Amino acid sequence: MRTIKLIIQYDGTNYCGWQEQTNGISIQETVELALAKILGKRVRVQSSGRTDAGVHAVAMPAVFRTESTIPLKAFVDGVNTHLPQDIAIQSAEEVPADFRAIGGARAKTYRYTIYNSPIRSPLNCRTSWQVRDTLDLQAMRQAADYFVGEHDFAAFRGANCSAVTSHRRIDAVLINQQGAFITIDVTGGGFLKYMVRIMAGTLVDVGRGRFAPEHVATLLAEPDRQRSGVTAPPQGLCLLQVVYPDKSVMQKTE
Repeated sequence: MRTIKLIIQYDGTNYCGWQEQTNGISIQETVELALAKILGKRVRVQSSGRTDAGVHAVAMPAVFRTESTIPLKAFVDGVNTHLPQDIAIQSAEEVPADFRAIGGARAKTYRYTIYNSPIRSPLNCRTSWQVRDTLDLQAMRQAADYFVGEHDFAAFRGANCSAVTSHRRIDAVLINQQGAFITIDVTGGGFLKYMVRIMAGTLVDVGRGRFAPEHVATLLAEPDRQRSGVTAPPQGLCLLQVVYPDKSVMQKTE
């Protein structure tokens, strides 16, 4: 039995999220059906996490097990012929049987993109949140520094989040601007439901002057979801990278 890790890139606009659901088409279901065309039967694909409806991924790791001996290249070129234009397998590699996609990661990086302009951009509306107000980046960066470290992020979780604990580790929050685009890159050991989107919404409220930067420190010390910012819309969020120990890789596609 082989364990295959895929790196999947997708535009999540037309999907109900990664996980298969009854209320719409998911990324997981679409990938599994494409794999079935190659393998002759459906296999279960487990990802490194669950992106929400409308959220994108540059490099989502996902693993499945198969007895097939077909070359790794077929899991890229072959599967992509059966996928829609907004989903594509970027690479395939064989990993040890005990590889854990969701539990073995050292860190994940998400990017939230803001289009900071009073005029909407039809070419960027699927991948960014338009914020018309002028934002104070210095204040946002000061606020972002408070997120770094191990904290209770209960003020930054969705109401229906099922995580047992709200304590998480954040390694870095970097805010950059290029033209009208402001990006918020968040790297950490794991995330609660809607956590990055609420962090982004809170930072935007700091940028607007609604909150002082120190308000983030207060929310981490005295968690209260009612006092944090809005949940930023899903289309601005993208999973950039998931990092695993190097020993996970056995063989890669060429």
